[in-house]
Amino acid sequence: MVEHPVFGERFREELDRLFHWRRDVRRFERRELPEETLQALIERACSAPSVGLSQPWRFVRVRDEKRRADMRAIFEACNAEALSHQYGERASLYARLKLSGMDEAPEHVAVFVDANPAAGAGLGRGTMPETLAYSAVLAIHTLWLAAAAEGIGVGWVSILEPAAVTRVLGVPEEWRLVGYLCIGYPSEPSEVPELERAGWEHRIPAAELVLER
Repeated sequence: MVEHPVFGERFREELDRLFHWRRDVRRFERRELPEETLQALIERACSAPSVGLSQPWRFVRVRDEKRRADMRAIFEACNAEALSHQYGERASLYARLKLSGMDEAPEHVAVFVDANPAAGAGLGRGTMPETLAYSAVLAIHTLWLAAAAEGIGVGWVSILEPAAVTRVLGVPEEWRLVGYLCIGYPSEPSEVPELERAGWEHRIPAAELVLER
């Protein structure tokens, strides 16, 4: 029988630091990641749990400069639209926020979910089909933590129009965009979320987010 590994106190302390230091990074150094590093991060992402072991995540590494420019254009249009819905002090603050690291990050990875993967035979998602997308989110979070453990930053860009991204990247129409990741070495590491530093929002205490019934 295989014994469950025992993780010591030192490891648990380091894991807690990792959770604390994982940030949504927007400011990157331009130096390239080693090729094997990105491949290892994606392999770790694929170890994430998935509903019915469906493994519905699909990674698209965006390297072509024309496609990257098109992605930036999609972001800029969506960001301008989002800004138009902000008012007063919030609008001024929103305009100052850096919400994408597309220009600096050496690696761009779009993450999609296959809406009808062959693997898994539909197990576990009959009543909650959205669990496919949740599975892809778990893969992203796994990659994110693995990257943070190596001093690599990840920025999740969500201010994008999914259909436009599908067209630009030329992926199957049945794939649904989950996130667009900018990956690279952070130029300004911080243990405090950038949105909190900017005054946009603050962390809510966990006790305020738990109900008992």
